[in-house]
Amino acid sequence: MRDLTGAASRLPKPVWRAEVTLDGAEATQAWAAELATVLQAGDVLILTGELGAGKTTFTQGLGAGLGVREGIISPTFVLSRIHPSVVGGADLVHVDAYRLGSAGELLDLDLDATVDHSVTVVEWGRGLAESLAGFPDDPDASWLDVELVRAVGGGTPGEAGVRADAEAGTIITDFSDEDGTGADEVRAAVVQAYGPRWAGVSLPGT
Repeated sequence: MRDLTGAASRLPKPVWRAEVTLDGAEATQAWAAELATVLQAGDVLILTGELGAGKTTFTQGLGAGLGVREGIISPTFVLSRIHPSVVGGADLVHVDAYRLGSAGELLDLDLDATVDHSVTVVEWGRGLAESLAGFPDDPDASWLDVELVRAVGGGTPGEAGVRADAEAGTIITDFSDEDGTGADEVRAAVVQAYGPRWAGVSLPGT
């Protein structure tokens, strides 16, 4: 399991927490597009959810709302992709941290070169990607933790952030996060906001 005994286990209390019900893939994309309207360059989103929860669907909606180039797919094999803005706004950097074991490995992707002028979404980044926002050194470190929870078999919020142990041979490789037959499933987006950037910011749909 991912070791959460380091910096991630000492996270501050979120400035707010909200839950939004999403009725299927179309609603997930629409809500993500609305969320994009409150995002700005430098924002970091940590995105969690089991296989089929809609992480890629969410990111596609976010990209549409940001006005970036189309063609967002899971970055599992390449670890990160940059989707440039076509409207003169922030680019979208989409990262899959599933195979990474430490914040250092995440930083080795040179994300610090793009984070200030992009919106960065890190799938499976809980316990790692907080460092991209400056935690724990920067007192103003701010980020959003977004967890997508399926109504059927989705478990409880927080569980999806802990991965199986690779040495135990139980990793589920998240090759595709398309909804498939579960596209119309109801799911919830559980959002926790950290840091002064998000104090007083209203979440769409709440």
